[in-house]
Amino acid sequence: MGVDRDYKCRVVKPDDFSEFWGSVLDELALIDLNVDCERDELRSDEKITVYQVFYDSLDGVRVSGWYTVPISNSKELPAILLVPGYQSDPPIPKDWSAKGYACLSVNPRGKVRSRSQFDPGYPGLLTHRIIDRNTYSYRGFYADAWRGVDFLLGREEVNAARIGVAGSSQGGGLTITTSAMRKEIKAASAGAPYLCGFMDAIELTDTYPYQEINDYIQAYPDRVEMVENTLSYFDGISFADQISCPIMVNLGLQDNICPPETGYSLFDSIGSENKKLFEYDGHGHEAGRYVHAAVIDQFFDNHLKD
Repeated sequence: MGVDRDYKCRVVKPDDFSEFWGSVLDELALIDLNVDCERDELRSDEKITVYQVFYDSLDGVRVSGWYTVPISNSKELPAILLVPGYQSDPPIPKDWSAKGYACLSVNPRGKVRSRSQFDPGYPGLLTHRIIDRNTYSYRGFYADAWRGVDFLLGREEVNAARIGVAGSSQGGGLTITTSAMRKEIKAASAGAPYLCGFMDAIELTDTYPYQEINDYIQAYPDRVEMVENTLSYFDGISFADQISCPIMVNLGLQDNICPPETGYSLFDSIGSENKKLFEYDGHGHEAGRYVHAAVIDQFFDNHLKD
């Protein structure tokens, strides 16, 4: 059976969506970033300097990251916020700095080096405290990623007018929420976006991580309505109409982890007038990654460099 290009996810954006997330941003603004940025001599080389980064986020959580800067040109740099997948450990982004970017690869709460105060496990993150939007794991997780923008804005070598965000899978979903909520983002690339069309995805696929929601609902069938209500505040489709920067989305049409139907519905909801969709038939969750890498490079060169 083919993919329905016109599929519409049933997520309904809550009436108080903007108020809810506005209060989260207000809470974040009251927290001192308290940056610790230390050069990593072992991982640095003659071309790229690598730093271990730590900063404060919601709930007193100390967030970690890897920050890389090209040595040959370290002034007025364009920058990339690289956001991670669900299970993969955030990489040291030396490949981005080799292309001329300052790059922060952020480890939101629960990831390696950011789990001492918060560690729901994998699986576990997707349903941790899911029945209350104010305690749900992704409230802090999203905030940790958005806080990475503040780190980049505070770096004297970064051109604050040239910051982009990129990621795939969960990173694709974080790209959507970050570009929606942080207007400092000037370009965004979202691959195989996760965290979009939750309640549709659990019917379209039986794979993890989305299966975590089905497992939870089967264990607590009386909580379905509460789960759906919470997720409506965290669904990328609810954020999408607030995106105004240039953005591209790439999908694998045989993706059985993040169903392409949810990706189509997300893309159609994006508010930016400068958006482009790349569809890769014959590709699964990697969403044409190796072919698409050159497209991503050109996209950011066009929007973040002279």
